[in-house]
Amino acid sequence: MRTTARSLIPSAALRQVAAALLASGCWLASAQAQSLQTLLDAARQYDAAYLAAQAQFEANRAKAEQALSRVRPTVGLSADAFLNRRDSSVPGLDDSFNSQSVKLGVSHPLYRPGNQLEVEQAERALQAAQAQLQLAEQELVVRVAQAYFDVLGAQDTLTFVRAQKAAVEQQLAAAKRNFEVGTATITDTREAQARYDLVLAQEVAAENDLRVKRLALDQLVGRSGTDPWPLKAGAALPAPTPDDVQAWVQRASAEHPAVRAAQAQLDVARLEVRKAQAAKGPTLDAVAQYQWSRNPAQQPPFPYVRNHVASVGVQFNLPLYTGGALENRIKEAVALEDKARNDLDAITRNIAQGTRAAFFGVQSGLGQVRALEAAEASSQLALEANQLGYQVGVRINIDVLNAQSQLFQTKAQLAKARYDVLVGGLRLKQAAGVLSADDVKPIEALLQAR
Repeated sequence: MRTTARSLIPSAALRQVAAALLASGCWLASAQAQSLQTLLDAARQYDAAYLAAQAQFEANRAKAEQALSRVRPTVGLSADAFLNRRDSSVPGLDDSFNSQSVKLGVSHPLYRPGNQLEVEQAERALQAAQAQLQLAEQELVVRVAQAYFDVLGAQDTLTFVRAQKAAVEQQLAAAKRNFEVGTATITDTREAQARYDLVLAQEVAAENDLRVKRLALDQLVGRSGTDPWPLKAGAALPAPTPDDVQAWVQRASAEHPAVRAAQAQLDVARLEVRKAQAAKGPTLDAVAQYQWSRNPAQQPPFPYVRNHVASVGVQFNLPLYTGGALENRIKEAVALEDKARNDLDAITRNIAQGTRAAFFGVQSGLGQVRALEAAEASSQLALEANQLGYQVGVRINIDVLNAQSQLFQTKAQLAKARYDVLVGGLRLKQAAGVLSADDVKPIEALLQAR
């Protein structure tokens, strides 16, 4: 028989564990903790990948504006001035003189179907650029949320490891006392010491993991010492709405930015075929120009002659033979159209598959959370039963240590599973292409402000 007072872990240790769980995430708290929305707003102003996507969109918008110049008038001004030296075989004509001229020209396309097609292409390309920017925004939301909950998960892991260390330390002390009074063998002490040393190593690893996860979040949002709000105790995790995978797939096929971008690229390719075909046809431009020139006079008594010439008219152009360039350009455009069509099919299929995987991942995560909640309760009961069995002599010290390890490992897995469900919900919306910054608000409502 083992002494009751020296063998059973006191209930105060359990209260310490509960206090540690309530304090998870607070051991390195900064002056003011940050919400998920706050860190997301900070990332918008700092993340290089997102800022690069914004810059690319602005470049694409400026490029789209350039296409409008193809259907607008063009005005040009040119001028020249020369100093000339003339050596002539005719006696008396050797001299030096200067000449100047200024020309103002205006041209406006009257019939250039290829130019109008370029404007339509620019509009489609801008739509694709907008879709790409939306993809970058969705990716930023997921990256911030993942880094945010990675920190919380690392904090929880460290909290559970430290709580386990406290429990094992008490079990080690109890084993030493029981050995001293002769109610236990040295084996109990050595088993408890080995488990304590193992937990110390786990604590070092957990501290380092938290440090790395926090640095990753700091780098993402451009702040130092970030301290995320923790998840509320007993917070109800949201389930996918609607709870139908086919509805998500249909929505993804219709609304996903990658699908819209690929569709816009296909439209650009189709317009390129029409533009290549139009290049074989005629073009007509309206032109006008005014020219002033000053040159030496050929006959006295005037040393110089000034001329003012104004002209207005139309220019017609029709390519008759280009060495096969236009015909092969059409073939190239048709092949690129086929490629764009196949790219659209591939993207649509991949998005449908990714949406299904994300949907079932969230469902699986919710099921895992329920299973781990049951496992946590069972592990708690198993620990209490092993402690009682150790008290009456039907269990040995290693049984209690294993039960403690199982309980805290289950708690850590449950905490991570909860965070994975929250991030998985965002990934599902990202996979369907409907994720927005407003989707962070329901998650933030589940966090405990500090």
